[in-house]
Amino acid sequence: MTGADQPHILVVDDDDRLRDLLTRYLGENGFSVSAARDAAHARASLAGLQFDLIVLDVLMPGEKGVDLARSLRESGSKVPILLLTALSETEDRIAGLEAGVDDYLAKPFEPRELVLRIEAILRRYGEQPEPVEPATEIARSDIVCFGRFSFDLGKMTLQCEGEHVYLTTAEQALLAALIKRRGQTTSREQLHEMISGNAVDPAASRSIDVQVTRLRRKFEEDPKQPRYLQTVRGRGYVLYAD
Repeated sequence: MTGADQPHILVVDDDDRLRDLLTRYLGENGFSVSAARDAAHARASLAGLQFDLIVLDVLMPGEKGVDLARSLRESGSKVPILLLTALSETEDRIAGLEAGVDDYLAKPFEPRELVLRIEAILRRYGEQPEPVEPATEIARSDIVCFGRFSFDLGKMTLQCEGEHVYLTTAEQALLAALIKRRGQTTSREQLHEMISGNAVDPAASRSIDVQVTRLRRKFEEDPKQPRYLQTVRGRGYVLYAD
């Protein structure tokens, strides 16, 4: 890919060496890359340029990465965010998910893994849903309905009576996993493995809980007394569809 076809990535990290390394490596792997040294610099870049994804360090002087992510989501920004965290900082990863980031990667990491995660997020964001007139809508096996909502497993999109409902890529992956096992109780560990393909890490159970809470806010009339996405005490979660 060249020029306008290259996804535009914003790398935000106060570590000059790492920021330069990531900027160079991502550029060599098919991305257009801009860099920012802190949240203020990132905000200035976001005000003037469009980005396809933000790689955001959690610990920076001044405004922290999680605070910037939360602020962007609260302002309506839907740009995917991949959070860079310290390996041992479980709380940072949980806080990032609560703030609406799409994925996280613990330092130290292999640059190739970062590329693969970015590509996976961009694939999930790749196709925006086309408006569909109710009269012409065709039922398909990959569209699952629950109440006023429908989820398209092919496009990984959620709609409410034809209106698109925004999901982070992490929320998309979790909802897809639950739908594939709809009517069956699935443990947090199983869900984590289905989503990531990796063994469970110390933050896995809590990260699933956080994402479940966020999903309920998207489609449950009363998130505290869910009708569709229910907790099975001591065992995990189950999604009931129509």
